[in-house]
Amino acid sequence: MKIIISHNSALEYWRLHGDVPIDDSARLRRTPPPANPPNIDDITEMIPKGLSYPIDLVLRSQNAKRKSKMVKPHIYTGPTPDGSFVSIGNGVAVSAPSFCFFQMAGELPLVKLVQLGLELCGTYSLPVKDEYSPGVEAADNVLYGQPQLTNTKALKAFATRMEGVSGQKKVSRALRYIADGSASPMETKLFLLLTLPYQLGGYGLPAPKLNRRIEIVNPTSRGPGKAYYVCDFFWEKENVAVEYDSESYHSGADRMVSDARKRFDLEKQGINVTAVTGRQIRNVIEFESFAKLIAKKLGRQLRFKNPQFHKSQRDLFSLLK
Repeated sequence: MKIIISHNSALEYWRLHGDVPIDDSARLRRTPPPANPPNIDDITEMIPKGLSYPIDLVLRSQNAKRKSKMVKPHIYTGPTPDGSFVSIGNGVAVSAPSFCFFQMAGELPLVKLVQLGLELCGTYSLPVKDEYSPGVEAADNVLYGQPQLTNTKALKAFATRMEGVSGQKKVSRALRYIADGSASPMETKLFLLLTLPYQLGGYGLPAPKLNRRIEIVNPTSRGPGKAYYVCDFFWEKENVAVEYDSESYHSGADRMVSDARKRFDLEKQGINVTAVTGRQIRNVIEFESFAKLIAKKLGRQLRFKNPQFHKSQRDLFSLLK
């Protein structure tokens, strides 16, 4: 490979092209990074359109460390397990989602790394230019219904193969708080606020299943019944569900009727359903009341008497804006 795109540029690439399945034949076997950066003409001709400059490239020679307006080099001489890079043709490869996540461990604080992991293991994609900030779910430039770029099993397997490499411990810690299946930036924010440990500003609740399919035994007879519903958050053992009422999606008379029918069918099946709005998630005081309610339904007692918790909580809310 003449060029291997990495770090932020690789993340940009997957956010732009994540809807195209990765062909197994494109996954490279133990390919070392190039020794030196390409010349300027090669960069302008070979780099995919839409990526920001300078382009992050992974290289293996210390002599290639000089930064320019076109290239930001990252020197890496560690292991490159099979599948670390994906060929995109024309002599160019890009760090695979799992390796990209590993590389971003050196660029992001822990909470932002966890947030990124939930995106990579989810079904949405943030806009390229937004500096990892999810903003609001109604943003037109967030892509929904995307295929998962990777999953927690693959991330954990890759982290295991990178034992001893710088950043591996941070990645392993982040993976404790990541789950598969988040469908939106706001679901990711809600998940983190509820489940991150107290020292990181969360409420330390057990992680729910995200967007879990629930089969309906006896759907309501009022209108066409459904054979199943998908719950945004579902704690299976406790039979507790949380539905996020998006301001953009959950509006209009038809949607209100559909939501009511869904809640009726789920509750008839013994599932305790609670709705939460974007306003509640964005407001620290309102969210604390919501978290206490969910904790009670889960049979958990919140223990955050340490005054340091509220500072950590404010920091977390600020990070997740």
